[in-house]
Amino acid sequence: QVGYEPLPPTLGRNIFGRQVYQLPGLFAYAKHIVKVDGRAGLFKGLTPRLCSSAIGTVVHGKVLQPGASKKEPVSSLEQVLKETSREMVARSAATLITHPFHVITLRCMVQFIGRETKYSGTLSAFTTIYREEGILGFFAGLIPRLLGDILSLWLCNMLAYLINTYALENGVPASGWRRGRGGAEGAFLHPQVSMAEMKSYSQAVTGFFASMLTYPFVLVSNLMAVNNCGLAGGLLPYAPTYSSWLDCWSQLHKEGNMSRGNSLFFRKVPAGKRYVWE
Repeated sequence: QVGYEPLPPTLGRNIFGRQVYQLPGLFAYAKHIVKVDGRAGLFKGLTPRLCSSAIGTVVHGKVLQPGASKKEPVSSLEQVLKETSREMVARSAATLITHPFHVITLRCMVQFIGRETKYSGTLSAFTTIYREEGILGFFAGLIPRLLGDILSLWLCNMLAYLINTYALENGVPASGWRRGRGGAEGAFLHPQVSMAEMKSYSQAVTGFFASMLTYPFVLVSNLMAVNNCGLAGGLLPYAPTYSSWLDCWSQLHKEGNMSRGNSLFFRKVPAGKRYVWE
């Protein structure tokens, strides 16, 4: 995401069999990290990440708890809007409280680029950020992250509602058993997929679609979290100094880099892009 490519692209084939240059994927970079930092390098930033996950789960549950007993089956548009609004508030609260840990996690990982040890521990990282950047340093990249989470949630839930209401309930027969083709006596009977299962599948598909559409917010948020923080990965030549997240978004859009880092495998080299390898 920050534009650091320590390994050169290799000549491979895409899904259509054409030869293309591909950037290294997850496993190639995992091997590179182990070679440089040992297996411990794969777990940089794990402690603040676990803290963020644990605290976020507690906060999310506490915010939703007052209305948990009143939860009803999500069937009407009004109920979908109500449940999505409650979930939005809970997620936003969890994101707001855990964002400092998210910033520290990213900076611990980005240290790999410049071989720094500035953020060597979670508690010392809090001290370092407060001393150099003040309170606002803990919330670098928060706005695009919040916007991305909120947009993703609403897109996912509203698309799922539309599919479940107008495509599945009106277009799919009730669950049960049906006679196999041919209609002969003793023909094999096939179980139909239940409506509940199909609705769960639609939720997963819309969630994936929403995450793809809102990925630029994730990218901008992560870049702003490490931008100009004193680490090599947040400075030129890997990243310019952005004046705001909107400036970051604008520059990435001009460069055609809004989807940078969104794939762990089959990473095609963008046309017209040049990379410098160490």
